[in-house]
This record gives sequence, C-alpha cells and structure tokens, in this order.
Amino acid sequence: MFGFAFAGGVTYNLVAMRDVTIEELKRLLVENCVLKVNLDEIAEETPLFGPGSVGLDSLDALQMTVAIEQNYALVIPDPQVAREVLQSLGTLRAWIVRESAKQDQP
Repeated sequence: MFGFAFAGGVTYNLVAMRDVTIEELKRLLVENCVLKVNLDEIAEETPLFGPGSVGLDSLDALQMTVAIEQNYALVIPDPQVAREVLQSLGTLRAWIVRESAKQDQP
C-alpha cells in the first residue's frame, strides 16, 4: 500500500509499515551508500558501522538519514538517535515501525 504526503513542498512516498522489509532497506543502502560487502552478505543484524560491518561512514549515515526522510517521512532528530537507529537494518526497521505508529496515533 502506498500513499503520498506533502510537507514543506516535498512529496514523500509513504509505505505501509507492514511492507517495510529488510530487502527494501537493503535497496536504500545500495541506492545511497558505498557498500564494501556483497548485498547477499548483509543480514538483518549485520552492523552497518565499525568492525565486522557493512563499512558505512559518516557520509553514508547522512545519506541514509535523508533517504529515510524522503521514503518514510520520518526525521532522525539528532546524531545520538542516528547512532542507535543505524546500528543494523533490524534496528532501522524497528525504529521506522515504532515512529510510524506514533504518527498514526491521534
């Protein structure tokens, strides 16, 4: 299920949260980051930064933050939250689902 939201002149493509998959998040990685591993090697809990990780850097983190805002209309508010959210695709997915649920509440 797809919808569109308009905020500040920007169009956001909103994906129903049940449709947020690890594969979709992998696609965001490929489109926005320089990966140092094969996509097939990235599991839900593979670290995105640090030793034994996908090998992302601070520029990749910024690009993922922008991609999340554009694709899910969710803003990662500060660097501390970004560090927590961007630990792995699993932590990113959980945050997207949690934050989207908050937006859906009246």
